Amino acid sequence: MRESANAKYMIRVSVKLDGQAKRKDIIGAIFGQTEGLMPEALDLRKLQRSGRIGHIDVNLDSNKGKISGMIEIPSTLENVESAIIGAALETIERIGPSASKLEVVEITNIRSAKRTSMVDRAKDLLLDIVRQRDADATGLIDEVRSVLTTSEVTTYKDTGMTCGPNVEESDALIIVEGRNDVMNLASCGIKNVIAVMGAGIDSSLLDLAKSKTMVKAFLDGDRGGKMIALELSGVLGDKLTHIAFAPDGREVEHLEKKLIGKHLGQAEVANKAIARIQASEGDEDEKNEVPESIIQWAENMPSKANQAVFILEDDSASEPMSAKDMVSQASEMNGVQAVIIKSKWSDSLMEKVSESGIETVIVPKSDVSNQNGITIYSTDDF
Repeated sequence: MRESANAKYMIRVSVKLDGQAKRKDIIGAIFGQTEGLMPEALDLRKLQRSGRIGHIDVNLDSNKGKISGMIEIPSTLENVESAIIGAALETIERIGPSASKLEVVEITNIRSAKRTSMVDRAKDLLLDIVRQRDADATGLIDEVRSVLTTSEVTTYKDTGMTCGPNVEESDALIIVEGRNDVMNLASCGIKNVIAVMGAGIDSSLLDLAKSKTMVKAFLDGDRGGKMIALELSGVLGDKLTHIAFAPDGREVEHLEKKLIGKHLGQAEVANKAIARIQASEGDEDEKNEVPESIIQWAENMPSKANQAVFILEDDSASEPMSAKDMVSQASEMNGVQAVIIKSKWSDSLMEKVSESGIETVIVPKSDVSNQNGITIYSTDDF
């Protein structure tokens, strides 16, 4: 919807046709069939030239051969004149060869709607200011308290592993990756935390874990965190009871207190988490096994979006074509081995490939590697 800068009202009119018509047909009917129907002062052509009515938007949908949609006309006229224009549009009974029905849905006071929106937004902004003031006060207390908790952070025996003061007395243990992770959790009042401090897990961690009823790993939300989870599982075995991860791409040391509590509370049973990680790592290995011929063919990826290129029998590439023409073009060629399409894989794209009879597809990105007998390669994977 486009509004004239000074528009007072928006006239919205639904349109239904028994047949087909285009936007220009509807615009033509609006101007042509209201001409002479209203006073000269309300002639739509003159009103649009003078800017008293703005750009007429027509949004159409086609369903089973019939057209329906919405007409939107911004008006700087007064309410009476705007209402007359709306009523005049309802007299249009035919557009092109098709019978039509136009009906005013609403005439909105734009300024009133904007004023309501402005008041609602102002309320939201005021609440944000109040919450920020309260958060600042709470943060001040937490910041001072964190000095006491983080000052208690120490090293576990002579292992070099940074830990909180309660790792030995507590029945539960939380394992993190590094010193800063321990410091961040300690600042939130969590004192039963120990850090593995990089690659290689000290054997004394297993001895400590044996005395606990629950051992939870809380790791960064990246591939490194997953690798440490696998390593911890290998060393601790069944003593590792739960695994939690920071949100994707984030590190435990930078998480806010609210997120720390949320993700620790949603920790997954360790053996389930490990099985999931192992499965995903296996999928990654499979994705990396891309035939050399596919990698070479992918060099012919079209330069423009929604274009396609066929790989022919002799490994040569066809000229780029519109992806929507792929089916008709494939029927005219023999020995097409694959198609390269510069578009993300989608169900509609799959239908076109299936119709063309091609069984190998290369696209920039795909969430699946096989669908309905079609092998899909994503250049993101190699």
